[in-house]
Amino acid sequence: MAIGSGIFLIAVGAILAFALNESVDAVNLALVGWILMGAGAVGIIVSLIMNGQRRKSQHTHVTEEHVDHHNVDSREPRDGVER
Repeated sequence: MAIGSGIFLIAVGAILAFALNESVDAVNLALVGWILMGAGAVGIIVSLIMNGQRRKSQHTHVTEEHVDHHNVDSREPRDGVER
C-alpha cells in the first residue's frame, strides 16, 4: 500500500469517525472510521519500512569490472617482430 493510499484511508476514516452525524442501524460508522484510520496508519508504516529496505538493499550491491588491457595472446609472432 502506498503512502498516498494510507493518507486517503486516514482522511476517509476521520470523516466517518468525527464529521458524520448520520447513523445507520446495522453499521457503527464511527467504528468503521476508526478501523479505516488504523488501516491507513498501518499502511503508511509498512510502506515506509518497505521503502527503507529497498533503499538499503540498493546500496549494498557492489559491481566491479576488471579489464585487462594487455595483450593476452600467448602465441609468438610469425615474423619475429613484437607487436
